[in-house]
Amino acid sequence: MPRMRPVLIAGPTASGKSALALAIAERDGGWVINADALQVYSCWRVLTARPDAAACRRAPHRLYGHVRCDARYSVGAWLREIAPVIAEARAAAARPVIVGGTGLYLSALVTGLAAIPAIPPEVRARSSALLGSGGVDALAAQLAQHDPATLEQIDRVNP
Repeated sequence: MPRMRPVLIAGPTASGKSALALAIAERDGGWVINADALQVYSCWRVLTARPDAAACRRAPHRLYGHVRCDARYSVGAWLREIAPVIAEARAAAARPVIVGGTGLYLSALVTGLAAIPAIPPEVRARSSALLGSGGVDALAAQLAQHDPATLEQIDRVNP
């Protein structure tokens, strides 16, 4: 495998992903880049088993703990952040080693995301009010009027 080609590492919690990523980064002169939805938050170092200072000294780590705990963050935000990090790693002749348990993040990186427009605040407010007054059934009834095909695809027990 060419040494500059990115490596993607995914797997279940506590399966050794971080150790493998660090070993590859050390061997190939790479950067370990986070693809875990929770390890981006600054306040969750212990809860998420974020790499410690010793690991970060052994190889550069990016996109870990850089988001305030009260900030809204999404896979879209992560995609916007990871692209320049990968470019920076390549410019430094470092192999990007992308690691995480968030399948959505890795899938979005590989296949992209559909462009979804921002939802106007008034639409969110109306939807929240409808949910508050009539529950999921009220939202489902409204969706049935406007898009019954989508309603058929939704698990209404676990929306």
